[in-house]
Amino acid sequence: MTRQFRQVDVFTATPYLGNPLAVVLGAAGLTDEQMAQFASWTNLSETTFLLPPEDDEADYLVRIFTPSRELPFAGHPTLGSAHAWLEAGGQPRKPGLIVQECGAGLVAIRQDDGRLAFAAPPLLRGGPVDEADALLVAEALQIDRDEIVDLQWADNGPGWVAVLLDSAEAVLAIRPQPTDLMIGVAGPHPAGSDIAFEVRAFASDIGVYEDPVTGSLNASLGQWLLATGRAQAPYVVRQGTAIGRSGRVHVSADPDGTVWVGGSTVTCISGSVQL
Repeated sequence: MTRQFRQVDVFTATPYLGNPLAVVLGAAGLTDEQMAQFASWTNLSETTFLLPPEDDEADYLVRIFTPSRELPFAGHPTLGSAHAWLEAGGQPRKPGLIVQECGAGLVAIRQDDGRLAFAAPPLLRGGPVDEADALLVAEALQIDRDEIVDLQWADNGPGWVAVLLDSAEAVLAIRPQPTDLMIGVAGPHPAGSDIAFEVRAFASDIGVYEDPVTGSLNASLGQWLLATGRAQAPYVVRQGTAIGRSGRVHVSADPDGTVWVGGSTVTCISGSVQL
């Protein structure tokens, strides 16, 4: 059966400098096995499949697959899927506010200054990392334990542990080894810079050595950095530098504490796929 297909670059306004996402629209009728096989074939960090919503408040249901497993939530697939859905003629029930249904529940997405932004979902696991795991993190990053300024669990679906180093330069110097942990690393740029933090994400557990630009990580990382006073909203993150990308993630917060993670999105491939 022929289905609409998009390949969207997320967290960039310039094609091929962000994080690509494959999106299959009108995916009703596909089996779990067909979705998993196609996601493995695209060999992108994530492939999404859009289906009719099951929740009356949602505009669509998305299922998110990596090359090796399904995720309940991920950030760049959320923005890229919303972009593809709008481009294909989707009309949100509430003007200017898209409601996505996924394994983590309902996620609000708003159009924000020409970009899309999603509301950071609540953490499935937070809090301090025990010392045994902290040592495993340092070993995986191939840095000394005392180079880690702070770290905590920041799992909103994929399983992130967030690590803070003392500088953007230290983040870019990391040469990690494969690990079962999902590790996100951040370090501040010098005061006065247009970019507040340099971020890198390592996810070899799901077949992604280094993710170009990561919405879910920046969502939980933003919640942590803002709550601890290490960041002031709004701020901008740079990610993908070490692998030749130029991702920009815009983090803001509402007065009620809701953290929003946004970025530009652009379609690179539009057509159909046989599934």
